Amino acid sequence: MTTAKRWTSQLLAIALPALLLAAPAQAIVTTGTPTTLRSDTDGDTEADRQAVSREIERFRSSSVSISQAMAIAEARHAGATTADVSFDGGSGVPVYRVKTLHNDRIWRHTINATTGELIGGEAALPLAELDGDDRSNLAALGAIRHRLADAVHVAERAASGKAISGGLVRERGRLNFAIVVISGDDLKEVILEPPGARTK
Repeated sequence: MTTAKRWTSQLLAIALPALLLAAPAQAIVTTGTPTTLRSDTDGDTEADRQAVSREIERFRSSSVSISQAMAIAEARHAGATTADVSFDGGSGVPVYRVKTLHNDRIWRHTINATTGELIGGEAALPLAELDGDDRSNLAALGAIRHRLADAVHVAERAASGKAISGGLVRERGRLNFAIVVISGDDLKEVILEPPGARTK
């Protein structure tokens, strides 16, 4: 990482909380290839780079944003909130895969990234069928005031780009939003800790 990039990342991480008081409390911006966009090419760096480049190009040519895809999925069930969203340009039609939480179920939606239409209906999984960690994370998501849509907005401003994926991660007892943003030719991962998300 160049000195300029390192300085910019540090500046974003320091300045963000002051810019958006109502937003999640802390932001950490890193540059590189987030694990969510790495391909299964057995560690072949050039093949990984090409796969990520293809995915980014398909994302840039899509007319539906990640925020729009989340809104489309959440509108399927009044009161639903997005738990995870990712762009998938690897199949024939580029899509967003959106998981929403509603009435003790995780709903899975596939949204066409060009038209915004729901593809193939939706599938629901009762929370009781998830492992304990996932249930705990989703319970915390339901208890906090901020939503993934808020984190996407903050991350896009912090990293000066467009989000391509986002979801929940837990590190050292803290539930965070992890958002991957395309900024110029770089991928940046923005980690945001929502207020009230710490667990025992």
